Amino acid sequence: MKVVLFCGGLGTRIRTDGSTLPKPMTHIGTRPILWHIMRYYAHYGHKDFVLCLGYGANVIKDYFLNYRETASNDFVLSDGGRRVDMIDTDISDWTITFVDTGHETAIGERLRRVRPYLDGDEMFLANYGDGLSDVPINDLIATLPAHHAGSLLAVRPQDSFHVVGTDADGNLTGLLPVADMDMRINGGFFVLRQEIFDYIGEGEDLVMHGCVRAADAGRFSAIRYDGFWACMDTVKEHTYLEELNRGPCPPWKVWKHPGAAEPTAADPVRASLPGV
Repeated sequence: MKVVLFCGGLGTRIRTDGSTLPKPMTHIGTRPILWHIMRYYAHYGHKDFVLCLGYGANVIKDYFLNYRETASNDFVLSDGGRRVDMIDTDISDWTITFVDTGHETAIGERLRRVRPYLDGDEMFLANYGDGLSDVPINDLIATLPAHHAGSLLAVRPQDSFHVVGTDADGNLTGLLPVADMDMRINGGFFVLRQEIFDYIGEGEDLVMHGCVRAADAGRFSAIRYDGFWACMDTVKEHTYLEELNRGPCPPWKVWKHPGAAEPTAADPVRASLPGV
């Protein structure tokens, strides 16, 4: 199943050193977050990617055109350095389509512009390109109702602020961490059918136009998920992901989890999805 990744973000809120890198190319460890997302999908058998490029398109193109497998895989060096035999590989069986969808283009319009590269597939996946999760994506595919145009992952917000309760006189009546509230935000992991294009007009947004209209027609799902999810919009969030990445088993690296055999797209992993 094809995976559409929106890669046009500037990432201005995450820069601290004058960098001009597009947000998807911000590194976590030795690889950009875009790679981590792609590796996650590849683990579940989805290795055909369509990148919706915008700002910094050439940076993303050059990264993959000059990709070094040795940076994240074991290998054997011999013959005085003239021969390299890979023990493991990651992108060798990936297919990546690079499509320049414009600098200031709304996400719905970016999706419309790559529609010709979806080959008319009934279903496809999409992701904002700045969030990580351990959700078993094949379960989201399997649970999408037959009459729905798509679904999105509904997750708890990761913000640390508190909601303040007051009475009419301004007296404090309570403080509640937003993460403890029964509220959900869009996690940016989508399962979509071709019918979603019926709800997106030229220049429009995927969520506020396409998803809302499909939902109004009773044709869109929100899948509640309480497992790991984190986005990378700010320096604080980037630091948090870097700290997790230095740990023994970062939660989004499902391909490294103990006993994690690589499933295929045709053989969904039947893990628990709270709230389904």
